[in-house]
Amino acid sequence: NKELGECYLFMGDLDKAEECYRKAVANDGEHSDPYLGLATVAIQRGNIDDALVLYRKAASIEACDKSLAGIGLVLMEKGEHDEAFGAFLKALEVNPRNMIATHCAVQEAHYLNRLEEILPCLEHFLALEPDNRAVRISMVGCLASMGRQKDAVVHLEELLKLNPEDTEAKELFDALAA
Repeated sequence: NKELGECYLFMGDLDKAEECYRKAVANDGEHSDPYLGLATVAIQRGNIDDALVLYRKAASIEACDKSLAGIGLVLMEKGEHDEAFGAFLKALEVNPRNMIATHCAVQEAHYLNRLEEILPCLEHFLALEPDNRAVRISMVGCLASMGRQKDAVVHLEELLKLNPEDTEAKELFDALAA
């Protein structure tokens, strides 16, 4: 039923997707995936309060990065930035490569002026995937915003080693190295 729900969700049939996810929950309420599916349906319908309840239910069963990032997204949408940031950080503890949690945590860190707290997450991600351009650019932005231009330039140099033709990295390098 969960997999069928995913198919219906992919096809855009929210009613059938919800029906299948509810059957999956009724058959086995011990897995988080059907709750994640129901939360996605709720989001698609604009019911963010229902989505938050469902993401929290999924996290209570299994605190996976998807449920925690989902909680963060809903809290971010509701303007509860401190709590959203915390949820994204928890998601990154579970899966340091969760791109949604990474980018949203960076956004919240900028908004909350808590950039120092996101740096270890970005460093961990880059230790696992040193060639990840998007995360390295996020690191550059955080460091530059903190007044750490020399550290930001080091990351730009890494990007330019990977791709000497990276126009954006060149422009940032020129601006920060000046």
